[in-house]
Amino acid sequence: MGVDYYKILQVDKNAKDDDLKKAYRKLAMKWHPDKNPNNKKDAEAKFKQISEAYDVLSDPQKRAVYDQYGEEGLKGGVPPPEAAGGGGGSTFFQSGDGPNVFRFNPRNADDIFAEFFGFSSGGGGMRGATRGFGGSMFGDDIFSSFGGGEARPMSPGPRKAPPIEQKLPCTLEELYKGGTKKMKISREIYDASGRTFPVEEILTIDIKRGWKKGTKITFPEKGNEQPNVIPSDLVFIIDEKPHRVFTRDGNDLIVTHKISLAEALTGYTLHLTTLDGRTLTVPINTVIHPDYEEVVPGEGMPFPKDPSKKGNLRIKFNIKFPTRLTPDQKSGIKRLLSA
Repeated sequence: MGVDYYKILQVDKNAKDDDLKKAYRKLAMKWHPDKNPNNKKDAEAKFKQISEAYDVLSDPQKRAVYDQYGEEGLKGGVPPPEAAGGGGGSTFFQSGDGPNVFRFNPRNADDIFAEFFGFSSGGGGMRGATRGFGGSMFGDDIFSSFGGGEARPMSPGPRKAPPIEQKLPCTLEELYKGGTKKMKISREIYDASGRTFPVEEILTIDIKRGWKKGTKITFPEKGNEQPNVIPSDLVFIIDEKPHRVFTRDGNDLIVTHKISLAEALTGYTLHLTTLDGRTLTVPINTVIHPDYEEVVPGEGMPFPKDPSKKGNLRIKFNIKFPTRLTPDQKSGIKRLLSA
């Protein structure tokens, strides 16, 4: 199973929510790095382990996956158990006929501590929110206020769950012409009574002409819902699928074409099918040397900010030289080239 989260929290496998809270409160206070200034590195590692264990076991969905598949299954990505409950930082994606995939996003240990003891993380995590208490993360005052380990929680504001990112592979044709993609997502929502239940939703993504690899499309708050947490944003990141003819360089398209030495010396006409299906004819009447590049303006990718403009098509050549020549061919070439 890998790491034993139950052993880390010192609870048994039937531990209820209250048992987990008591165990986490005790161990987190004991091993917090600011409580262990002389052993900070080891304490920080232990504190992170305790936080991750609590994050998994206190979340019914993550706990169900962990109980069934262990730590490797939880972090490696497995199909979710059908009876699993809601999860804070986990969402299921499905594109086309592919299976649902559980994506475990471990939360920051300081954020878990902040939420548990009732402090707002304020965007900078606990380190940004609590510097006023002293030179360390919390300072002695904040720990002494816990009265020997028992917290006096304040009313926390809802925290924002971290974004969930998913690659969106697109062909060069799709990025050249634009279009739409539909993604089916499954997520957990909860009603007024606090019960969670799964819903499925179709998201429509408008692919703009000329978009590049790395472009992000954000769907705000489409992650799982849970009390006192603002759901994650879903972020799709454009990725480019390899093309059999063209490669992309910014807004330019590059194609490499094989020709013979005779064609390189006597002229060549290239016929090419563009990404939008047109036939492009490019006559080349000059001598094509190995580093020669023919540039066709306006036949590259559309500019993302102004799709009416396009980059260039750059044609490179792979010249096939003969492996051997007969004496007659050699003398003939000498006569021709010396004229």
